[in-house]
Amino acid sequence: MHSPHDPYVRVRGAREHNLQDVNVDIPRDTLTVFTGVSGSGKSSLAFGTIYAEAQRRYFESVAPYARRLIHQVGAPAVGEITGLPPAVSLEQRRSAPGARSSVGTVTTLSNSLRMLFSRAGDYPAGAERLDSDAFSPNTAAGACPECHGLGRIHRTDEELLVPDPSLSIREGAIAAWPGAWQGKNLRDVLDTLGYDVDRPWRELAAKDREWILFTDEQPVVTVHPVRDAGRIQRPYQGTYMSARRYVLHTFADTRSRTLRAKAERFLTSVPCPVCGGSRLRPEAMAVTFAGRTIAELAALPLSALAEVLAGAGAGGEETARVLTGDLLARIGTVTELGLGYLSLDRTAPTLSSGELQRLRLATQLRSGLFGVVYVLDEPSAGLHPADTESLLGVLGRLKEAGNSVFVVEHQMDVVRRADWLVDVGPLAGEHGGRVLHSGPPEGLAGVPESATRRFLFPAEAEAPPVREPRTPTGWIRLSGVERHNVRGVDAAFPLGVFTAVTGVSGSGKSTLVGQVLAGVLADREAGEEAAGAGEQFCTSVSGLEAVDRLVQVDQKPIGRTPRSNLATYTGLFDTVRKLFARTETARERGYTAGRFSFNVSGGRCETCQGEGFVSVELLFLPSTYAPCPDCHGARYNPETLEVTLRGLTVAQVLDLTVESAADFFSGTPAAERALTTLLDVGLGYLRLGQPATELSGGEAQRIKLASELQRTRRGHTLYLLDEPTTGLHPADVEVLMRQLHGLVDAHNTVVVVEHDMAVVAGADQVIDLGPGGGDRGGRIVAAGTPQEVARSAESRTGPYLAKALRG
Repeated sequence: MHSPHDPYVRVRGAREHNLQDVNVDIPRDTLTVFTGVSGSGKSSLAFGTIYAEAQRRYFESVAPYARRLIHQVGAPAVGEITGLPPAVSLEQRRSAPGARSSVGTVTTLSNSLRMLFSRAGDYPAGAERLDSDAFSPNTAAGACPECHGLGRIHRTDEELLVPDPSLSIREGAIAAWPGAWQGKNLRDVLDTLGYDVDRPWRELAAKDREWILFTDEQPVVTVHPVRDAGRIQRPYQGTYMSARRYVLHTFADTRSRTLRAKAERFLTSVPCPVCGGSRLRPEAMAVTFAGRTIAELAALPLSALAEVLAGAGAGGEETARVLTGDLLARIGTVTELGLGYLSLDRTAPTLSSGELQRLRLATQLRSGLFGVVYVLDEPSAGLHPADTESLLGVLGRLKEAGNSVFVVEHQMDVVRRADWLVDVGPLAGEHGGRVLHSGPPEGLAGVPESATRRFLFPAEAEAPPVREPRTPTGWIRLSGVERHNVRGVDAAFPLGVFTAVTGVSGSGKSTLVGQVLAGVLADREAGEEAAGAGEQFCTSVSGLEAVDRLVQVDQKPIGRTPRSNLATYTGLFDTVRKLFARTETARERGYTAGRFSFNVSGGRCETCQGEGFVSVELLFLPSTYAPCPDCHGARYNPETLEVTLRGLTVAQVLDLTVESAADFFSGTPAAERALTTLLDVGLGYLRLGQPATELSGGEAQRIKLASELQRTRRGHTLYLLDEPTTGLHPADVEVLMRQLHGLVDAHNTVVVVEHDMAVVAGADQVIDLGPGGGDRGGRIVAAGTPQEVARSAESRTGPYLAKALRG
C-alpha cells in the first residue's frame, strides 16, 4: 500500500504488446525520457500503458451517456498503476491537413483575433456589430459567397479546353472531355441536339462553341446510337454536360488523383474577383483594428503581428487591452518555439511536419494545466538541432509549471537533458519488452546490454571510420527555382553520391527536394503529356538524361484501414497464399489462392468480414470492439484454417514476426527476398499481419524502401527520402544507412532531407538551406562536402555538423 503522497508513478505487471510483465517506478514532476530501439516496447509502456490507463480512469468519471460519444482506447494489460495523475497526450500526427486548415486554426489564434475584431474593432458609421463567426472564412456567416471562403476560384477558357481547333468534336477537339464511353456519350448527345460534330471546331458558329463549352443547362435527350455490325445497341436517355461543368465537377468531387490531375490541366487558379483573395464578405472587411483589416493582420508574420497588437492595445479600451494581452501571450509561446516567421493565414498543407508539431505543442503550453502528466511522442522529430534547443526550453517550462513530462525520444541531446531515463529493450519485438534501466541517465553507463548506452556516452564508442567522399558522376541543375519561400534559387544535385539536404525547420528543404526536384523528374518520366508540376517552378533544368528512374519514398501511411498490412503492401502475402493453395489439403478441396485472402468472400470469416473483431453496441456506453465470437480474431472460417503449411494456419503465419517468418520461409526464394529486405531496414520485429493503422510514419517509409529494394534494379535510379531516420533509434539508423549507402555503391543516387547530424556527417555532399525559416530562409547558404559545410560561417547547421564530425 503506497502513501497518497507517494511521489512516484508505480507500474506493476505491464503486459501491453511485447512488454514482459514490466514493473517500473517513475518519479513525478520530472522530465522522463523513454528510450530503446524501434519496437522495443517504449511506446507500449508510455502510451499503451501509462497514458491509456490515465485516460481510462478519466472516462470512468464521465457520465455513461457522454462516454459513448468519445473515442476510447481499451483498458491496458497491466496489473496495477498507482500515483498516476491525469494525463495529456501529444502524439505525432503526420496526417495531411485540409486546405482550410491554417496556422491560425491549428493554434486557435484565429478565434482570438476574430473575437478582437468582433468586440473591439472599428466599425463604419451605422454598421451593426458582427459576431465573431462573421470574420471566419470557414463559416457560412463569414465566407465570401463567390469563392466559398477559399480566396481563389478556378476558371477555364476556350484555349485550354480546345487546344487544337482544327479537329472536329468527333476527332477529339474538346480535350477536357473524358475518354471511352463517357466521351462518346457526350458526342452522341450533341449530335442528337443538332450540333455538327464532324466539322472542324474553328468553323462552328461562335454562339454554338460558347454553349457547348460553357452552358449550365443539362438537357436530356433520347440517343439512338449508330449500330455497329453484329452488336445491338438500344436507345437510351443521355444527359449533356458542358466541358466547363465536367472539368469543375471532376476537379471538386473525384477521389482519383489521375482524374483530378487531368482536370487541373484545363483550369487556371486566380484570386477571387469579389473578395480579392481575402476570403471574407464585404461587411467583415469593412471592420478594422489598428487601421488594418483582419485579412491584413492575418497575413503578417507573427512577430510583426505582435508588434502591431502591442502598440494598439497599450492605450486602448479595457476590452481591447484584455483581448490583445491574451493574443500576445499566446503568440509569444509560438515565437519562442522559433515560429515567429509564420503568418496566421499560412495554410497547413504548406507547413513542414516539424512546424506542425511545434504549433500543436505551443497550443498545449497555453492551457495552463498543472499537476498532469504530459506524454509526448518524439517531439524532436523533424527538428533541426538548433530548433531542438528551443524545444528543450519549452519542455523545461512545462515541468517548472508543476507537471510531469514523459517523452518517448531517440534524440540523444534530449535524452542527456532528462532528469530520469527509462531504457527498454534490449532489442525489438519478442527480444525486447524489458526495462533495462530506470534512473538518472548517467546510470545507463553500467548497463552493457542497452543499445542506447554507446550513443549516450560516445566517448566509450569506437570512433566512426573516416570515409572518403565519393566523386559525383554528373549533376542535375535547377535554375531560378520559385516555390513557397524558395525564391530565385539555383540548385545543383550531384549524381552517383549520397547527398543530405539540411536546414532549420521551414527553411525550404522539402519544397526544394520533395516538390521541385521530384516534380521535375516525375514530369520527365511522364513524358511530354505531363502537367509540368516541377518544370513550372524553375526556369531551366539540365542533367536529367543521366537518371533512368525516380523513386520517392515518403512517410505517408501504406494504407488507411486495418485491412492493409505489411504482408499485403510488400506483395509477400501473394506468395504466402500461393504456397497455401499448393498444399495437398488445398488441392484436394479445390481451394485457390483467393481462398486464403481475408478481404474477399470464400475463406474469410463472414461474421466479422475478415476483420478479426466486431463492434459491440452498448446502450449507455461507448461502442467497444471485441474479438470475433466465431473466429476469435483469426479472420478466417474453420474450413480455411484446416489447411496448414508446415504445421501453421494462414492466420498463424500472419501472426509471425518478420524475423520468425524469415526462418519459416527459408528456402522459398520469393518470400525470402521480401523478408530479407525488411530485415535489412531493421523491421524484423513487425508482424506480417500488423495493420497499416498501427505503423508509425518511419516504419511506413522503411516498408516502402524495403519493397523497392526487393525489385530488380535497372539503370541509374535516383532515390529521394524525406527524413528517413524519423522515429529511429541511433542503432536502427546505422542499419538503414548501410542500405542507403549500398544503393549508392551500386551506382545509384540517394538524396535525403535530414536533421540527424550523424547521417549528414557520413554524406558525400551536403546542401544547406536557410539561414532561418520562412521568409528568412529559402536560399542555399552552403554546399559541398560535410567538412566544407561545417566550416561555413553563415550556416546554422555548420556548428552541429562540426561537432558530429569530431565524434
